[in-house]
Amino acid sequence: MIRIKSAEDIAKLIEGGKRLARVVDEVAAAVRPGISTATLDKLAERLIAELGGRPSFKGFSDYPASTCISINEGVVHGIPSPKRKIKEGDVVGVDIGLEYKGLFTDMAVTVPAGKVSVEAKKLIEVTKKSLDKAIALVKPGVALGDIGHAVQHYAESFGFSVVKSLVGHGVGYAVHEEPKIPNFGQPGHGLRLSAGTVIAIEPMVNIGGDDVITLSDGWTIVTSDRSCSAHFEHTVAVTETGHLVLTKE
Repeated sequence: MIRIKSAEDIAKLIEGGKRLARVVDEVAAAVRPGISTATLDKLAERLIAELGGRPSFKGFSDYPASTCISINEGVVHGIPSPKRKIKEGDVVGVDIGLEYKGLFTDMAVTVPAGKVSVEAKKLIEVTKKSLDKAIALVKPGVALGDIGHAVQHYAESFGFSVVKSLVGHGVGYAVHEEPKIPNFGQPGHGLRLSAGTVIAIEPMVNIGGDDVITLSDGWTIVTSDRSCSAHFEHTVAVTETGHLVLTKE
C-alpha cells in the first residue's frame, strides 16, 4: 500500500533531506586515495548525530554500518571496513539514509577518487544525468514506466546497461516503502503517481552487463562481469503541480 504524506510530513522531510544532503556532500568530498571506507562511515555517523538525526541504515535488517560504500564493480550495499582503502582511480558510491523527526530520506552519489578512466568518468556523468531526467518527469498522473524509461533510454544510449533486479522505492515513514521504482519501463505503463507520494529514485548503471550477484557477506552487490557501476539517488516528493527534490541543501 502506498502511504500518502501530509503537508506536515513533507515539511519534516524537507528538514531531514537538507541535513542528509549536507552529510552526503561532506562524505563525498572526503573521498580520496588512501582513506578507508570505515573512516568515511564514522564521518557520516558523526555528522548525522551533530545534525540531530539518526543513521537509518544502521541496524536495518541487521545492517552493521551507517553508510553503504560501494567501489568499482560494487553496485550497492558495500559494507564499510577499516581494511578497505580507497585507491587512485576508484569509482566510489556513497549511499546514506537518515531518520529525522521520525521520517526517513535516502540519497546516494558516485564520485571519482583521484583521476579515473575516461569511460568511468562518462559512466558517472551519464548515471547522474539519467537521475535528473527521471526527476524532471515527476508530477501527479505520470506513470512509473515513464520514469524508468527515462533512465533506461538515456543510459543505454551511451552503451551502458541498467540494473533491472534492483529498484528504487517509496520512502518517508520507513526506510523502504511501496511503490517500487524500476529504472526501466515502457512509457505510460505502471502505477501513476499521486500528490503526497514520496519516492527514492536511484539509477544503478553499469559499463558492462546488467547482471549482479551478492557476495558472501550477504550484503555487497556487485556486477557479475565485474565491470564498473555507478549509483545516484534522490528522495523526491510529488506535489500538486510537480515535484520537490527533498535531498538537497
